Amino acid sequence: MKYLLATIASLLLISACLFSQSTANSNSSYTPTQQNLQARQQFQVDKFGMFIHWGLSSTLADGEWVMNNRNIKVVDYTRLLHAFNPVDFNAAQWVATAKNAGMKYIVFITRHHDGFSNWDTKYSDWKITNTTYGKDVLKMLSEECRKQGIKLGLYYSLLDWYRTDYPWETGRTGKGTGRTGKGDYASYLQFMKNQLTELLTNYGDIMCIWFDGHWDQTNPEGQADRSSRIDWKYNEIYELIHKLQPQCMIGNNHHMTPFAGEDFQMFERDLPGENRSGLSFQKPSDALPLETCETTNGAWGYNITDRNYKSVNQVVRLLVGAAGRDANLLLNVGPMPTGVIQSEFTDTLAGAGKWLQQYGESVYGTRGGPLKPQDWGVTTQKGKFIYLHVFKAPDADVILLPDGKMKIKQVKLLGTGTPVKYTKMKNGVAVSTEGLAIAEPDTIIVIELM
Repeated sequence: MKYLLATIASLLLISACLFSQSTANSNSSYTPTQQNLQARQQFQVDKFGMFIHWGLSSTLADGEWVMNNRNIKVVDYTRLLHAFNPVDFNAAQWVATAKNAGMKYIVFITRHHDGFSNWDTKYSDWKITNTTYGKDVLKMLSEECRKQGIKLGLYYSLLDWYRTDYPWETGRTGKGTGRTGKGDYASYLQFMKNQLTELLTNYGDIMCIWFDGHWDQTNPEGQADRSSRIDWKYNEIYELIHKLQPQCMIGNNHHMTPFAGEDFQMFERDLPGENRSGLSFQKPSDALPLETCETTNGAWGYNITDRNYKSVNQVVRLLVGAAGRDANLLLNVGPMPTGVIQSEFTDTLAGAGKWLQQYGESVYGTRGGPLKPQDWGVTTQKGKFIYLHVFKAPDADVILLPDGKMKIKQVKLLGTGTPVKYTKMKNGVAVSTEGLAIAEPDTIIVIELM
């Protein structure tokens, strides 16, 4: 009898997991609008964006996960409300920093896992307009993006360490914030819908909604069963977004194969096809645009002791590596609690911008080239131009393009116009790098086809 009961319980658990996974993908009837398809195409042209992790958590200068990592109780965390006073916030400077870096869009944290809203929401008192600062930074940022011609996307956390109606008891994080009782997802879902409606109604055209936190209700990445312990009702959430702004793209950082209703696939701290972070076991989609998000130092939110800053060369190679994998790069900065983006970030971004001014044609508007990523570098392609991004000398100083029918007009170094030797063979075209000085961060050979 005990064996029978155990077997029945196991079957019920498996069924529940399968149901939960199927409901997460239940928006199977989604057909993107023409505006959405055009937005996807433009997204792939733009290639480079700025991620901004910033909010109340920045005051503790220990990253955006500080509430969870230190098990700070809600009652204590709320005391930061009147300590957060970003008097040096300047939307024009933020947007100009992105624009000067060659970035084409910004994704701003509207609400992270601590539940704090960075706009004047009507549905919570836990918001920036109730701080000493008292201003709606999202309103200022959205207006400035329009002025400077930068697209604006919005990050929105699905999980919440602050609210009691979030199903925290089945989640993996936020266990030490002092909540008791049981969550009420129906209430929490309505709250999210209300806030998303605000964001997509009061702040102009929004490029994308960038969701995060699904993984709180799943087993860790890499396990066979990644089904959700709750039904997020994504069909309702996604339909609302697409109804309010048909062009608005939806992405969800669940570290899984995209669900129906999503418009692009993101990879966290990994280039598509890599899994150095231990988060990216999913295969890159061949149907949706791709995006890699990465930090400029080691942290997303402001961390006063983190000085692991990437160099200009590292940023350029990361951007080019993403483009060679047919993906965008969303590069993060974590401004200080005062609202200032520190010089270590701005200097590096300015350097990347200067490089793009000279070599941007090999990145913007390109798609992945004829070769998969190689030990020596990557390839990109745009129209009749193929770009070989050489990070280090290839074996035997030769790059072989396996297309014997390729008709070549010329091969040269991008920037100097110096001719590069090549040989046509039956099995392809051999491009010689012998005698070329392979300079950091990237030596670019451009092949112009007939």
